[in-house]
Amino acid sequence: MAELATIARPYADALYQAVKNDAPAAAQWLDELAALASNDQLLQFADNPKVTAEQVFDVMAGIVKQPLPEKARNFLRALIENGRLVALPEVARQFREQMNRQLGSFDAVVNSAFPLDAAALADLAVVLEKRFGRKLNLEVVVQPELIGGVRVVVGDEVLDTSVKARLEQMRAALTA
Repeated sequence: MAELATIARPYADALYQAVKNDAPAAAQWLDELAALASNDQLLQFADNPKVTAEQVFDVMAGIVKQPLPEKARNFLRALIENGRLVALPEVARQFREQMNRQLGSFDAVVNSAFPLDAAALADLAVVLEKRFGRKLNLEVVVQPELIGGVRVVVGDEVLDTSVKARLEQMRAALTA
């Protein structure tokens, strides 16, 4: 994947410089485009030599939920015309890293056994930001197999307070 990261870096840098003042909004449409570019069928369609770059662009622009701003349209066209559509998810990841670095925040994935309402998520954010010592952008993923509690991943740090993890700790202690 180092090659893909190398290909994606100039695109992420250029996009960030172009939309620096509106980076959070750009991150939203970029994430949506990256999700589309992760689709195997779309990538096969784009790789078909009988399909033009304009046809690929029209399909992608037609699928997105919101109309794309002009900068997004130009960026997507550049990726497609240069045959770099496969790098779009990596471009989005690197763009988000740059944006977070500038804003002084980090992405965090909160795995929860149950959906969290806005108030519970806000309370959890305060506790986690204090625990990790930095501003966090929380994304909640529901995983019923955790039984209860949460598992938080921030970069390479993991805080696992789930019932499943505690049961596994108890099992390990009892079998040792």
